[in-house]
Amino acid sequence: MNRSNPVASALMSKMDIALPDRAKVKAECLRLLVTLKLNPAKMQLISGFIDSYLKLNQAEEQRFQTELGSFIQEEQEEVMQIVTSWMRQGIEQGIEQGIQREKDLVVRLLKRKLGEIDAELEAEVRRLEVERLEFLGEALFDFSTVEDLRHWLDNQHS
Repeated sequence: MNRSNPVASALMSKMDIALPDRAKVKAECLRLLVTLKLNPAKMQLISGFIDSYLKLNQAEEQRFQTELGSFIQEEQEEVMQIVTSWMRQGIEQGIEQGIQREKDLVVRLLKRKLGEIDAELEAEVRRLEVERLEFLGEALFDFSTVEDLRHWLDNQHS
């Protein structure tokens, strides 16, 4: 804990930590990390490692917040920036995964309705913006042939 080494901070999160100490160790790892004043890319990499290997449950998360409250104001703010970036990344990943699932669903529905579609046509469907994809999801119920799909896609470009 007393070492000014980013690797030490990251590896501390991987240690076998007693349950009552997990929140404190995570907070201290992050405090150490912000005091090192690393470049943003290194900071993100190491903090991501810490978050991945030291996941806290809800009760531990509350203790973690209490630990943060004991930090000096500047350290609190910097650690909260790290935590906020984790949340933002999680939201962005969730959105991307949701869009991917929606694309997968529309492609599966098209294949079920029309049979196999060629890879180029599937790629064109996957490149659609979310709003267009949703319109396609409704329109596909009116399709009888792959040509109906091609015609619909051609009309989206005009």
